[in-house]
Amino acid sequence: MMDWTDRHCRFFHRLLSPNALLYSEMIHSNAITQGDANRHLFFRTEEQPVAVQFGGIDPHHLALAAKRAEEYGYKEINLNCGCPSDRVQAGAFGACLMAEPVKVAAAVAAMRDAVSIPVTVKTRIGIDDQDSYEFLCEFIETVHEKGGCDVFILHARKAWLKGLSPKENRSKPPLDWSRPHNIKQDYPQLEILTNGGFETIADIAEQFDHVDGVMIGRKAYHEPYFMTEVEQTIYKNENILSREEVVVKMLDYMREEQSKDIWLKHITRHMLGLYHAQPQSKKWKHALMTAAKENSVVPIEEFLK
Repeated sequence: MMDWTDRHCRFFHRLLSPNALLYSEMIHSNAITQGDANRHLFFRTEEQPVAVQFGGIDPHHLALAAKRAEEYGYKEINLNCGCPSDRVQAGAFGACLMAEPVKVAAAVAAMRDAVSIPVTVKTRIGIDDQDSYEFLCEFIETVHEKGGCDVFILHARKAWLKGLSPKENRSKPPLDWSRPHNIKQDYPQLEILTNGGFETIADIAEQFDHVDGVMIGRKAYHEPYFMTEVEQTIYKNENILSREEVVVKMLDYMREEQSKDIWLKHITRHMLGLYHAQPQSKKWKHALMTAAKENSVVPIEEFLK
């Protein structure tokens, strides 16, 4: 979720789901160790619980970045071994690391030695022609046995590193939810979560018969009020906010952030889908776009009247 799940997005999503574990966008470890760590790691306590996702493979830099993230209060360190973008591949991290399980294990071990919070791995079920179940098992076993990782988030599509764009990699390789299910069955001592292609609350609920959890990405971002269904069905929480109540709380947040010289466009862009499939959707999007252009909350206030 690079450039998507920043702190403004997470504050918004936390209003919709008090219980879900929220993940940061992927941050390269070098951005923490050699750049402005505070810009990447700062978040508000209202966002908790939050996990940080790192990209990279150098054990030293990942360990240092993990330690800084723990100091900031993150609840989990996640290593991304699933992103197929050209930019990520050029940096020799992301999905291409599935072919380097020993290196991934070393990186995980270094981070685990540096922090007391969980270190987890998000990956695909295969890459290119290396898509057999045995290939996935070898990756899981190596990272678990040599790196000590006990939690894996498995995107139920393989990644084509050459020939498909990141967008195409999110839709063209077929989904195979049976792979995470089989991994959980064959490695019951591990915590296995699945990710990829979930569109209905029924699909998500069904996964809990086979795995330990579900990660939701695009559905939660583009149709954020869907998270209230997750809250009600999975967490049995009926104390959810209406869309209008969410907007009121976000207005308070916007005013506070604006007082710190944050432009509203950095916040409003995450909220476009709040009224997805609702009669007010077009009016809502117009209000957000006007607010972003004018850097003013007035159009959103007028939307509520």
